[in-house]
Amino acid sequence: MAYSKDELLDKIRPVIDPELGFSVVDLGLVYDAVQNDDGTVDVTMTLTTPMCPLGPQIANEVIETLQADDDIPGARLHWSFNPPWNPHEMASEEVKWGLGLFS
Repeated sequence: MAYSKDELLDKIRPVIDPELGFSVVDLGLVYDAVQNDDGTVDVTMTLTTPMCPLGPQIANEVIETLQADDDIPGARLHWSFNPPWNPHEMASEEVKWGLGLFS
């Protein structure tokens, strides 16, 4: 079974940024997710700051969450800090309200 980007984002959505308490998907931290021909998934994402000490924890949770699906034999995470994370532009409306960003 091949998953679309939206389906992969739904699988990643339960992963919560431990500092902010919102899904990494809803925060806009996941830039891309694609399932390859061999079934593996490549995820490109960022962090709220490049030096976030929780990056390894978040990465492990994303990979473990995807690999829990029998149709995903492996997952790789690629960090990107371009463009830098901007919650005003990248976060969902729910997250913006939760963070007090009323722009």
